[in-house]
Parts: sequence; C-alpha cells; structure tokens
Amino acid sequence: MTRSLPSLNALRVFEAAGRLGSFKDAAAELHVTHGAVSQQVRLLEAWLGAPLFERHNRRVVLTPAARNYLAEIGPLFEQLSLATARYGSSAGVARTLSVNAIATFTLRWLVPRLAGFRAAHPDVEIRIDTSNEPVEGLNERYDVIIRGGPDTFYGYAMRPFLTEERVPVCSPALLRTLPLRTPEDLRNHTLLHASSLPRLWADWLAKANVPSLMPATALTFDHFYLTLQAAIDGIGVAMGPTALVADDLAAGRLVAPFTGPRLPSRSYCTYVPDDRCEDELVVQFRSWLEQEGAARE
Repeated sequence: MTRSLPSLNALRVFEAAGRLGSFKDAAAELHVTHGAVSQQVRLLEAWLGAPLFERHNRRVVLTPAARNYLAEIGPLFEQLSLATARYGSSAGVARTLSVNAIATFTLRWLVPRLAGFRAAHPDVEIRIDTSNEPVEGLNERYDVIIRGGPDTFYGYAMRPFLTEERVPVCSPALLRTLPLRTPEDLRNHTLLHASSLPRLWADWLAKANVPSLMPATALTFDHFYLTLQAAIDGIGVAMGPTALVADDLAAGRLVAPFTGPRLPSRSYCTYVPDDRCEDELVVQFRSWLEQEGAARE
C-alpha cells in the first residue's frame, strides 16, 4: 500500500521550527539558511493545504491545528533518532554523545576525567561544546547539558551530581613570599577577579569580617578559568571553586591558606531533554558523572 506522506525534509524543518518557535533558531540548529526553512515550511503548507504558522512581524506562532500536529510528529522524530542510534550500536557504528557544558567546568573538571568514561565506552564519540548560555537559550539540541542548579526548565529532567564551595587559593610559592595568616594579610596581595562573577571577592571579604579591605592591586580577567591559571602561576589570589581546584590542591599546585569562611555555591547539574532520558548512552554518561562527583565529596 502506498503511503501518502509529505517530504521528510519539510517535516523535519517544521518540527524544528515549531519546537523552537523560530525560523531563525531552526535554521541554526539544522545548519541551513533562514530562507531554506521558510521554503520548506511553505512546501509543507502547500502539501497539507492549510497554514502551519501565524506570521506576526518577526515572530511565528503555531496555529492550533499545527500545534496538535507537532505534538504527534515530534516524538516520531525522536523515536527515529533513537532507533537509528540503536541500529548503529548493534552494527558496530560509533555513537556520538553531544554535551554542552560551562567552559571552566569543562576545562578543569570534565576533561581531566573524561579518559575514564572513554575507556569504558571506546565505541562512543563525544562532542563537547562550551557555553554559558542558559539551557533554554541554546539553539541546538544536546543529549546532556551541564549547568549550575538546581533549576527547572520545561522539557528537561534535572539531576545534580557535584557540589562545591568557594575559597581563596594561591600558589605555594606566593605564600612563601607573602604569607597569609589572616584575611587582613590580603592587603599585601593581588586579588584576581573574573568579570563574569564580579562580587565573589566582595562577598567573601564581607563574610570574613573585612568588608572594607583594599588589596595591594587587583587584576580582572574575562574568563573565570584564567583567574585560576593566574593563581597557579603565582600572580595573585583567586576565589577557587572547591570542586574545580581539588586536583590542584591535591597536587600542590595551589593551597587554600584559610580554614574559612567558605562561600556557598550552586551545584553542577545535568539537564537532559525529556525524550532522551531513557537513552542508554545518556543514562550511562549521567551515572558516570554522578559517580565521579560522589567520589570527590
């Protein structure tokens, strides 16, 4: 029996545009032009004989009928994706796991541990993108997104896997030159700041009961991981997230000169699209992250 079906490519474009609520975002996800998305939507509308979107200046909104249509075909694309992935695994084809994580976390925690996961899953290719964009602001769909939390986002399942606090850290060599016995001794040091987290030092100094302390100098970087590298290189004192400097403290590249206070910080969490929570590879990666996080608490 011949099935009456529209173009699969047109359906794929409609699913992305409807899910994202934007032709521009759909074009970015599918790596095509905005015009190509518009053309495929028009072709599908012509085939169906009815409009799919209401155009409002620069916005597009699904019609009520199109919203129901998307609710039915959306899961089918995910089933097709999962079936293809399972076939690839059974046929010995490498599976790709797409991950989006914060840059500093990726550089200082994830990458140094990734060899363990790859050794256990040699047939898996891992693609890691770094970004500070919020979960709902990403233009591409990922298997796993790593951000601070816990937060709630529609369509995503969240699980925390790593906790941390923030404490001052510096190199042992710097400490030998300029001792740090009490927080007041920071007057003689360079404090290292990150422009993305401008209040870290102010909050810690207030908690240490020296809110008006003026350091010898200050140095600000645009990325947080640069402040940690500058601390390792002996340039000054940084506010170190305990989870991300644990390896450096253990290896003696950094020291934490004070026993307290400690600034509370958000946990690291995985955010996984609801329709990918049962994917075997996603489950394994999530479990590995949680095991690694628990081993270092």
